[in-house]
Amino acid sequence: MVLTPPTITLQADGALMPQIGFGTWKHYGHKATEAVYTGLKVGYRLIDCACDYGNEKECGEGLKRAVEDGVVAREDVWVVSKLWNTFHRKEHVREAVMRSLSDWGVSYFDIYYVHFPISLAYVPPDIRYPPGWYYDGKSQIKHDPVPLRETWEALEDLVDEGYIRHLGVSNVCSALLMDLLSYARHRPSALQIEIHPYNAQPRAVQYAHEQGIAVTAYSSFGPLGFRELNSPKSLRTQALFTHPAITSIAEAHRRTPAQVVLRWAMQRGLAVIPKSDTEQQMKENLQSAEVKLSEQEMSVISGLDVGLRFNDPADDFEGCRIFS
Repeated sequence: MVLTPPTITLQADGALMPQIGFGTWKHYGHKATEAVYTGLKVGYRLIDCACDYGNEKECGEGLKRAVEDGVVAREDVWVVSKLWNTFHRKEHVREAVMRSLSDWGVSYFDIYYVHFPISLAYVPPDIRYPPGWYYDGKSQIKHDPVPLRETWEALEDLVDEGYIRHLGVSNVCSALLMDLLSYARHRPSALQIEIHPYNAQPRAVQYAHEQGIAVTAYSSFGPLGFRELNSPKSLRTQALFTHPAITSIAEAHRRTPAQVVLRWAMQRGLAVIPKSDTEQQMKENLQSAEVKLSEQEMSVISGLDVGLRFNDPADDFEGCRIFS
């Protein structure tokens, strides 16, 4: 049985964005191809990816196979990518988008985000791709101060040309979003930020929604995705899936802790993009749409918020204090 995810209506054109997408961060090689193919077969209709993930070609192969096998039509799938920090100058934006489109094997992106409000020195693809954070590939952070406006206007040209359907921003604070809205010819349709019970970001969500911008939560499971990276913060933080506040609600609904955490986000009007390693997990995450949490249960989960970010570039990269 193919599961059908609920949708969120984008204000700009009324497009229906799947509320539960499939995350691909840390899916590599053949595993990425198989994960995308299986995800589409199960019912996912939004695949969230990025240049920096280093797996766009493999994800594209999964999509191609699904289309060839009649699992989906290309126009029914939202393909999402993101502009990396080293491509912010206007003369490099087109190069980055075209490379990602080629790797995916598609002619347009349904959503294309600016991954971080951080501009780093350009690294030619023939030197290293994806470029990563370090200019020398080892330890050197080399900033290149490019105004977001320059980057955005170059992306708007690609919207005009049909290579991008909707633009978005990721990892930005409301002040920067406010500034972007003052000049954007094509307003951002979506904001993608780290949201989970330990980092609920109610004010950021409220402001984006007031502006008609859909919000997608990434890292919905909090520390889980960062533990395999040996992130100190994640290793010393209690896993959400074992937290009594979450497990008690899950037991009451006869659901998994993952489904409860995802549903908490969805009932706040957020889209989610969980990563799944097995077909069973993929199905369970889609079935989170069936859960109905009470106001009290929502309040209990929101009460876990302590403003704890696990994806903060300032923890690892010099001068990247975007949340200070």
